[in-house]
Amino acid sequence: MNRIQKKIWMLASVVLIIMAVIWIALTYYNQKTQNQYNDILQRYLSMNSVTNSSQQVVTDLNNYLLEPSEDNLDNLNHSKEKLNDAKAEVGKLINSENEFALVNYMNLIDSLIETSDRSLMFYAESDTDTSNKEFTEATRLSKYISEMTLTLIDTELKTYDVFYRGIISQSAEFKKLGIWLMLLITLLLLMITYWFSLSITRPVQQLTRAANELSAGKFDKEIKVESNDEISFLAQTFNRMRININNLFQEIQQKAQLEHELQQSKLLLQESQLKNLQSQINPHFLFNTLNTLSKKAYLEGSEETSDLLVSVAGLLRYNLKWLDKSVTLQDEVMVIQQYMNIQKARFTDRLTMHLEIERSCLNVQIPGLTLQPIIENAVIYAVEPREDGGQIWLRIKDNNDMVRIEVEDDGPGIPEDKRIKILNGELVETNSASTGIGFTNVVKRLRLFYGIENLMDIQSAMGEGTKVVIRIPKTRGIEQHAQTLDR
Repeated sequence: MNRIQKKIWMLASVVLIIMAVIWIALTYYNQKTQNQYNDILQRYLSMNSVTNSSQQVVTDLNNYLLEPSEDNLDNLNHSKEKLNDAKAEVGKLINSENEFALVNYMNLIDSLIETSDRSLMFYAESDTDTSNKEFTEATRLSKYISEMTLTLIDTELKTYDVFYRGIISQSAEFKKLGIWLMLLITLLLLMITYWFSLSITRPVQQLTRAANELSAGKFDKEIKVESNDEISFLAQTFNRMRININNLFQEIQQKAQLEHELQQSKLLLQESQLKNLQSQINPHFLFNTLNTLSKKAYLEGSEETSDLLVSVAGLLRYNLKWLDKSVTLQDEVMVIQQYMNIQKARFTDRLTMHLEIERSCLNVQIPGLTLQPIIENAVIYAVEPREDGGQIWLRIKDNNDMVRIEVEDDGPGIPEDKRIKILNGELVETNSASTGIGFTNVVKRLRLFYGIENLMDIQSAMGEGTKVVIRIPKTRGIEQHAQTLDR
């Protein structure tokens, strides 16, 4: 049986118990009053029975004296027995107030019976005169008994007059008591009913408010219902539903954020590709042309020019082929060497490149074209503006589960506002002489590729050079990145 049903049964039980108590009290009071009234009435009936029995004894005695027969004698004996029974009943009515009167009254009854017996005895002895005298005495005693009975009844009436008036007064008081009792019971039942209804409606109101908050989109507030019945269970179910919906919303937001980041990644890649292809009509035609020029320069004995053309072709092919894929650090180092070959042909001794590479790190995966734009940025802003050129350091170190990549130059440094914009992923204008892959693009692609925000740090002070530090995990592979791009 559920708890709300138990509460209903409890309320019904309380009402029934109150009604039963009232009924028992009324019944007890009524029965007590009725028993007292019956006792008084029985006293009157007992005394009246004595009068009737005494008169019947005289009547039956007269009938026997007039016509002696067995039937009349039996009637007379039966009347005597009834008179004795009435006498015994009267004897039960003796108390301290009426003892003297009732004892005399009972003696009169005995005298009547004795007088009747003597009349019969003299009649049997044929002493008619004496028998008639005794009959006359019996008649006189019967009348006296009747008069005394009326006197006793009158005395009883006076004695119990207070009782009668008490019954009338108690009836009036009982009516008032009944009215007050009815008002009290009504008030009590109203209070119990109010408490009972409140124990049901209050949790329902709390649950309603919680449902309204849920409908308004407030899923972070816990649903609490102070109850110990089915409504509490319903509130707990609502709370679990709220948690599930809240988790679902967070999951949807995370997915939307991820889709947004992936879309941004695709846009970045498309932007890079478009910038990289702006001045190119047919990449394959350019590759073939550069290869042809390289071979022609080699056949003409210009080996340095041939190597330079090979580096340009390799760099162009790498830019177009690996922009949207992951590569190894070894691939990145190779393309940097090709890029530096081209730049050294341009700057000669003004540009110096220092490599400090731990070969155990070269198999780690990294987005394509990550290091080359950073090196290119160092060449453009740290080496090119200075007449005496500059130096660039590339360090790749094994740092437990991470690989630390450092690109350092001895140039003029980066202004603080520009450094913050780069790290925040904000768009920074690039030099028209670059390959088109901006520093900001590299920062965003690294964060999207690894799913980590603090991968890159830029340490720079005006006039003291710039150091770009990249910390990448060793566990990210080509397949995982490809799955991310597919999603």
